[in-house]
Amino acid sequence: MSVQAVILAAGEGTRIRPLTQNRPKALIPVANRPILEHLVDSLLACGIRDIIVVVGYRKEQVMRHLIHLPVQVRVVEQQHQIGTGHALICARDLVTDDLLVLPGDNYVDPSSLKEVLKIKNSMLITTHRHPSNFGVVHIEDGNVLGITEKPAHANRMTVSCGVYHLDHHLLSGMHENMLSDIINTLISMGTSFAAVDAHEWHDAIYPWDLLSMNERLLRNISPSSTATISASTVIEGRVSIGKGSVIGPFCTIKGPVIIGEDCLIGSHVVINPGTSIASRVVIEPFTVIGNSLVMDDCTIASHSSIMSAVLGEACTIGEHTVVTAGNGVLEMRGEAIRSSCGVIMGNGVFSSPLVIYENSVIGNDSHIDARNGLRLRSKVIPDHTWVM
Repeated sequence: MSVQAVILAAGEGTRIRPLTQNRPKALIPVANRPILEHLVDSLLACGIRDIIVVVGYRKEQVMRHLIHLPVQVRVVEQQHQIGTGHALICARDLVTDDLLVLPGDNYVDPSSLKEVLKIKNSMLITTHRHPSNFGVVHIEDGNVLGITEKPAHANRMTVSCGVYHLDHHLLSGMHENMLSDIINTLISMGTSFAAVDAHEWHDAIYPWDLLSMNERLLRNISPSSTATISASTVIEGRVSIGKGSVIGPFCTIKGPVIIGEDCLIGSHVVINPGTSIASRVVIEPFTVIGNSLVMDDCTIASHSSIMSAVLGEACTIGEHTVVTAGNGVLEMRGEAIRSSCGVIMGNGVFSSPLVIYENSVIGNDSHIDARNGLRLRSKVIPDHTWVM
């Protein structure tokens, strides 16, 4: 069976701000690689090499990454991001075989894709504790009766993973903006759609969701190291450390953990499971970090404790900083959102010493100045803000 894949990677991901201010959601690094690359790995594991990627928001960034993939892909532009259905229609002229449609900002494991590939005109489903964030799927006897997109009050917890195996003939004549609307229209016209349970599927609706996605994808890493590691350092579990990195004396690293290239990890640092550290990151002595995602060029000063954090590129964290996981409600984009994290920081945040963070989001290029100590709990700080 010949199947093409169409990856929808045109969207911005506004709900995951501030991390998508300067990059599309599909390129957010998780386990030190863009989400999109993990998805392509799953396709290749299924033997699918005919891949079309629909780009839009910050398309140049996506196209630069696609050049370095282990498979050649074709690119289609969605000039106006007006829906997933419209994005699929933009690729219609390149589709000649049955197709697998996937969101470029989700992770789906190869086993799930193999299952949905067995049944033409089928879709992946799963259950989720917050179904109103997704398309809620109505099912009877294994067949899809319809999809209700992001209902205010969901009466079931079965949701669409956004992965569809379609007969390519179904694309002719489509005009809807949303892919769920297309599926509903096809069902109303008599096309049967089978529901296939996903084994593993992860989406990051909000920035703190990246922490669970990161923890899952770290399980796939291969233990390796080309770094300079002190003889007194203890390494347990699956740990990957990139070339040029230096691990100081008396450190403890408990996998799964990935550390990129040219990092400097000071003495007596503890790195706990579920942590990805990108390239050129400095972690100074006597610091503990765990269940966190740290992007390129960050500096974390000494005597800090960092838990459940997502740090954008080039953040500076002062000494004696404490980041602790917490639950609460944040006001984001005019909505009250239940959240759970230590801190989410955009790019270029400067945080002085003696700051305590719990369940807070800090915008890009903000400056947190705690001359006499500061505690930020369940706070959202906009981009380019100076907090004193």
